Amino acid sequence: MTRARIIGVGAYAPKRILTNEELERMVETSDEWIVQRTGIRERRIADESEATSDLALKAAQQALERAGVEPGEIDLIVVGTTTGDMAFPTTANIVQHQLGCRNAGSMDLYAACSGSIYSLSVGSQYIESGKYRTVLCIGAECLSRIVDYTDRGTCILLADAAGAAVLRASDGEAGILDTDLYSDGRYGELLIQPAGGSRYPATHETVDKRMHFCRMKGNEVFKVAVRMFGDCAERILSRNGITADDLALFIPHQANLRIIEAAVKRLKVSMDRVIVNVDRYGNTGAASVYVALEEALALGRIKPGDLVLMAAFGGGFTWGAALLRW
Repeated sequence: MTRARIIGVGAYAPKRILTNEELERMVETSDEWIVQRTGIRERRIADESEATSDLALKAAQQALERAGVEPGEIDLIVVGTTTGDMAFPTTANIVQHQLGCRNAGSMDLYAACSGSIYSLSVGSQYIESGKYRTVLCIGAECLSRIVDYTDRGTCILLADAAGAAVLRASDGEAGILDTDLYSDGRYGELLIQPAGGSRYPATHETVDKRMHFCRMKGNEVFKVAVRMFGDCAERILSRNGITADDLALFIPHQANLRIIEAAVKRLKVSMDRVIVNVDRYGNTGAASVYVALEEALALGRIKPGDLVLMAAFGGGFTWGAALLRW
């Protein structure tokens, strides 16, 4: 069976660090309050000259270099993002041009923070079908651009980063074994950016009402997210005849440490087999799973033959999981 195998991973985070102490001077909050509720101590913020495609490009270049793949070998680029450079052309189009992937199709995939898992799933399907041999999957966000820094419920969470993975067809045992994607629009109002689309296009009124910023009902999101994490992880493991004890590493979406801990408790996975970097990066949306994967590899926490489970959830609501053998 042909599988999509990850042969190169890259990540990029902006240089600017926004600490909890700085946020204390911007909004009514405290370092203790933020850490207790989210586990976040600092997050990366893009400077004025950086857009989502700039972050994506740097992560993609690193992934291609590590994979030993030339831009002309890429058949398809899939970019998961909620904060594309503009409505169109797509961020994937911009990255395709900047990388010089002259033979590649490209698309943006809009699944909020689940964009990492969704992009991996889409990319792997093209390879498994035999349509393409090499696919570049990217998750990239400039979430700071849709943050209301007067709203302490969201400004403490969201940040900017990008991650990328090069997938290539393989006939061996290693590769993406399975992916699962889910959604439920009933929860859309819990996490939303109301304006900027065709429903509420930009007007003086939408700007004055701060409708172009992210809004979140935190307690409700927490409850739904924990259930989503657990459900999709349990289903994909069960379907593949695998238990949590078989996993070498669990890589969850880095949204909030409390959500991660609750999901891990439900799965009965020990925290020493979970990658956590939300304390240093915050919630980087569709980038977070890729950034965590890159860090896990850099730290030597994944070895050939290891079973790795990745899971994410995002506004919409969307959620999903991917099971890999490294």
